[in-house]
Amino acid sequence: MLTEPLLTSRREDGLALPVLVWRATAPLRSVSSGPLGGGIGVRRWVLNATVPMSYAREDPADHLAELAGGLGLDGPGVGLLTGVDVAEVVSRTDAGVRAWATVGLGTPVQAAAPAEPAPAEPAAAPVGPAAPGQRVGTVNIVVYVPARLGDAALVNAVATATEAKAQAIVELGLAATGTPTDAVTVLCPAEGPEFAYGGPRSAWGAPLARAVHAAVLAGGAGPVVPWSERLKG
Repeated sequence: MLTEPLLTSRREDGLALPVLVWRATAPLRSVSSGPLGGGIGVRRWVLNATVPMSYAREDPADHLAELAGGLGLDGPGVGLLTGVDVAEVVSRTDAGVRAWATVGLGTPVQAAAPAEPAPAEPAAAPVGPAAPGQRVGTVNIVVYVPARLGDAALVNAVATATEAKAQAIVELGLAATGTPTDAVTVLCPAEGPEFAYGGPRSAWGAPLARAVHAAVLAGGAGPVVPWSERLKG
């Protein structure tokens, strides 16, 4: 199974930055859209790390691997990044399915929005912290399903989690389906009878949808302050 996340921190650029770490008591099957450990495979841990809004590294997978090594995480795992303070994580459980979400909705978008015209000049990279009052983007979702899902069911579970997230965002009053940098990770046991479906009316997809919906709805209900702004408090 997947443990409850441990809130810890790491030193980076002279700052103590928060990190959430989940550990598996046994290797788990996983599907993820995260920059580290994405795709389908067997994973042993998950980390969700806060970064400043000025984050501009172009090698997030290597960065996350460095963080994992510094935290003593061995073997393959999943790594996620966010500008949200990961201490704000919200968890919900439904019929044995556990969902955790760190919710930042500062850059809401509609997935099928019309293409934007190309800028005349390349946009400048961010060089400083978020402006006062700026809300951060990225919704990171981690889900543990206590039953083995087949490959197709894992992919279907990601779609179901995304649909549930979009439903919650609409109910929060935003005309959006998510943000440009959202990530979903679904984990399940590597052993046991295999379930073939992960859709929203399947045996495990239905509670997954309800748990994700509840976590994102609760996480998005209050103001989310960028981590860089918290340092000024």
